[in-house]
Amino acid sequence: MKGYTDLEQSKKLAEILPLESADMLILNNVGRSGDVDGTNCHTILKENLNPLVEVPEILPCWSLAALLSVLPNGTDIVKEEADTENEHYMCTVAIKYDIISTFGKNPIDACYQIFIKLHKLKML
Repeated sequence: MKGYTDLEQSKKLAEILPLESADMLILNNVGRSGDVDGTNCHTILKENLNPLVEVPEILPCWSLAALLSVLPNGTDIVKEEADTENEHYMCTVAIKYDIISTFGKNPIDACYQIFIKLHKLKML
């Protein structure tokens, strides 16, 4: 099970969410290509970052608990079986009189999609 947002998701969420809401960090080091390209990433808890360690790129990263803490109370994530081969998770948020739902392969992806959707709708 995916435990936190991946590199691409983290970069997008860093544009949308308050950075202090992140509870983890992605350390993006020089990878196989010799560039900081996401091929050599390590994820750590925010409080475990050693300030003496030099890393080319440090990005905020969110666990499921951190993502849920930013969403309104009553946000729901449920497992929906779309068919016998694929399991999908649905994230539902009620804001005022609107109910917004998104789907993902796991709870993190479903939550990420809800933030993208809420941002597009200017509801964050």
